[in-house]
Amino acid sequence: MKLFLDTADVDEIRRGARLGVVKGVTTNPSLAAKAGVGGMEAYKDAVQEIASIIDGPISIEVISTDVEGMITEGKDYVTWISKPWIKLPSTPAGFEAMKVLSDEGMEINQTLCFSVNQALLGAQAGATAVSPFVGRMDDIGQRGMDLVAEIVTIFRQYDIKTEVLAASIRHALHCVEAARAGAHIATIPYSVLEQMTQHPLTDIGVARFLEDWEKSKQG
Repeated sequence: MKLFLDTADVDEIRRGARLGVVKGVTTNPSLAAKAGVGGMEAYKDAVQEIASIIDGPISIEVISTDVEGMITEGKDYVTWISKPWIKLPSTPAGFEAMKVLSDEGMEINQTLCFSVNQALLGAQAGATAVSPFVGRMDDIGQRGMDLVAEIVTIFRQYDIKTEVLAASIRHALHCVEAARAGAHIATIPYSVLEQMTQHPLTDIGVARFLEDWEKSKQG
């Protein structure tokens, strides 16, 4: 399972890239606003800086809600960087735009997916990846990871090439569960990436090794 960072914060992406494990980045208007990015030109600059750090897919989400607006934005986004994934919502307008843009050879990240039916529609419309939102489903009392597993199973059964990208990841256990469910990708906040590196027994082991080393020098 590949790991993407779910952020528009360039400093977080630089820190994550230094670990050598980040294979892509997903962004959206909310993440851009959180990172202090205001306006389309600033967003473009941020995306281009991200692409200079990460040699992998960078998901750029449309702002428009109508088909023509989504298509226009998608065609603009692909001129920004070399490996864009256009993020389109799981709506009637989004599916229509997916079909148009994918037929023109663009890579699509189908976002805000909350059902198998939406995932199937996106796959048929040419989505490169479909993003079920795990945490948001958990928030309303449904098991988001069950949706990931169900989509993976059905896509395998019919040899559907669309990848399953587990999104709205809230903690490190979600990453383990996504891998067990067979997700191709998990996109995670930087804080979750930090959690994945940590274990108390590792800290204890390092401290013990250093303590033993100091004792050996004294002897």
